[in-house]
Amino acid sequence: MRWRLLWLLCAAARWWGAGGKTLRGGFGSAAARLDPWRPVARFQFHGDHAVLCVRIKNVAAAVTKAARLHLFQAQEWQKLQNGIEDQSCTEKFSKAQLTMTVNHTEQNLTVSQIPYPETWYVFYVDKFTCEENYSESEDIQFEMVLLNPDAEGNPLDHFSAGESGLHEFFFLLVLAYFITACIYAQSLWQTLKKHGPMHTVLRVLTVALLLQAGSALANYLHFSSYSKDGIGVPFMGSLSELCDIVSQIQMLYLLLSLCMGWTIGRMKRSHGRPLQWDSTPTSTGIAVVVVVTQSFLLIWEQFEDTNHHSYHSHHGLASGLLIGLRVCLALSLAAGLYQIITVERSTLKREFYITFAKACILWFLCHPCLATIAVIFREYQREKIITMGVILCQCISMVILYRLFLSHSLYWEVSSLSSVTLPLTVSSGHKTRHHF
Repeated sequence: MRWRLLWLLCAAARWWGAGGKTLRGGFGSAAARLDPWRPVARFQFHGDHAVLCVRIKNVAAAVTKAARLHLFQAQEWQKLQNGIEDQSCTEKFSKAQLTMTVNHTEQNLTVSQIPYPETWYVFYVDKFTCEENYSESEDIQFEMVLLNPDAEGNPLDHFSAGESGLHEFFFLLVLAYFITACIYAQSLWQTLKKHGPMHTVLRVLTVALLLQAGSALANYLHFSSYSKDGIGVPFMGSLSELCDIVSQIQMLYLLLSLCMGWTIGRMKRSHGRPLQWDSTPTSTGIAVVVVVTQSFLLIWEQFEDTNHHSYHSHHGLASGLLIGLRVCLALSLAAGLYQIITVERSTLKREFYITFAKACILWFLCHPCLATIAVIFREYQREKIITMGVILCQCISMVILYRLFLSHSLYWEVSSLSSVTLPLTVSSGHKTRHHF
């Protein structure tokens, strides 16, 4: 029931479309005058033949209002905003690197001689923007298309420099999931049908993996459409992020439950009895608080940044807190497993715990580590490094866990979960070995 509630909550949180690189709307004098520093568009141009194409319907209104588009490089715009000198609105806009006068039905502006990909801001300005006197006027309906050069140098690529390569990456990822499913799905299904002692854990892990695969497929479909029209399918982008959020919570629930079960079980077990996680207010409270906290931060992060990508660099407060939470979880689980490993006499059990610890640390620390490493790269490279790196690392972590749970019958002797979280009955009589 709680997973259905979370699904509805996340869907409500993300039920809107993020702006693509084909923008449609109206240039309004009132809006521009009220907030002149709010950009109409933001795009990472690259190459020597990037193009900004604008189409408008009411040319007469544009000519009357002296409508213009001003383009600033991100660094230059930040210098103006943070400058010590008190400059007027007109003076700031006069320092734009590029300017386009909007006075035709269709116009193109070529952005060339870009030494490396960089973010550009596009602002709408007319004769009323920086003036005190203002009279009501008609909005200018427009369509704006932002294009980068493709491999042949033609301005036909809707992807910004920070998004280039993601379409191909998700295609390869979906292909890898498909091939893996064809090879291993039948044997995994047979294992799940046996309803052995590891059934619940494998089921939760499989659901998390299916959600990850669904997220990759939704991203691929969104980017496939995006490559054609610069808009894509916003619903697919939102669905991808929703699947990823639920998968993250599933994995946190699984890893935290297992680790707490082993830790608390070892403190309470008696000789001759298998490890068992006795349900206590402390264990239940910790699990609930951590899961709810991560769920809140994940949803908050989506509100802070409406672009369709699941792994955000640490620009906002929510992203920073989420990274901090993952670091704390990794350190806590590592400390708990270290205590178990140091007192464990059995070599096989010790290897089991060590492998599980590696999978946990990889799952929780990949995002913080990659976000830290990405700082040394240019802005347009950071999101790609974080997104691709985190997805690949978490896939490797899942593979490690699958191999561990499916190939070690020892699992049944060293783990037991609370009936409040993942009810799992451990029976010392089960000794069958499964292979993946």
